[in-house]
Amino acid sequence: MSLLHVSHLVKQYTRGKGLFRRGTTVTAVDDVSFSIDESETFGLVGESGSGKTTTGRCILRLVEPTSGAVSFNGENVLALNARDLRARRRDMQIVFQDPYSSLNPRMKARHIVEEPLIIHRLGDARARRERVAELFARVGLDPAHLERYPHQFSGGQRQRIGLARALALNPRFLVLDEPVSALDVSVQAQVVNLLMDLQRDLKLTYLFVAHDLRLVEHICDRVAVMHLGKIVEMGRTAALFERPQHPYTRALLSAIPVADPDAPRARVVFDPASADRSNALREVEQGHWAAI
Repeated sequence: MSLLHVSHLVKQYTRGKGLFRRGTTVTAVDDVSFSIDESETFGLVGESGSGKTTTGRCILRLVEPTSGAVSFNGENVLALNARDLRARRRDMQIVFQDPYSSLNPRMKARHIVEEPLIIHRLGDARARRERVAELFARVGLDPAHLERYPHQFSGGQRQRIGLARALALNPRFLVLDEPVSALDVSVQAQVVNLLMDLQRDLKLTYLFVAHDLRLVEHICDRVAVMHLGKIVEMGRTAALFERPQHPYTRALLSAIPVADPDAPRARVVFDPASADRSNALREVEQGHWAAI
């Protein structure tokens, strides 16, 4: 059953607008539609500037979309007023890409994790302290370090603090905006394993925004490939990686590094002329869609 349904989502920006200038319109997200099932990890991949992060933020209304519809558990998120949206945010949270800039450097770790509980008026001071300590332990941090400031933690530990903050309200759905791309490779696997454990234990649903295709192949159930604001291919992860249909997907997958330096490489260069942007997604095999 679908927990989240995104339909014909569009986000446009106007740049260069002035008193005597109309400006030009840039479409960051162009008619994007997909659904995510409960407890599923849905990957959204593409190069920088493809619109994947903007899509995730439009779903949560951190960025207001220009048009389209977002349905969460049968409720139209885009129709909610400010009060109802705040209540819905208990179920929909985000983990940001950069653990260095997403945490307030003037707040102790305890207050960072506790802040959502205060905003939503959950529990008294004692209950909140217990909840914060529980969350710290759940993400693999020592509750004895709750009085530290962000600069006293490593990058991986800061991302865990951000994850604890996102989990404070017991959400059902998380947007993971490149959650490990700013971390050392040695730390990435630990955070990914933590995310998978949390999903299993808490029955979480993930929208996993990433450009690391090896990571996406490892953890995502389904994948959508974005190019210049549009989804050009979507399907089960194994099918999409084994039988890519769109020229852009083939080029993207051919860039994945291989461990064996002597292995034959068939680098594919994407030619924009090889794909018609006006093509709509069509089903090329069961559950596998491509704009060809």
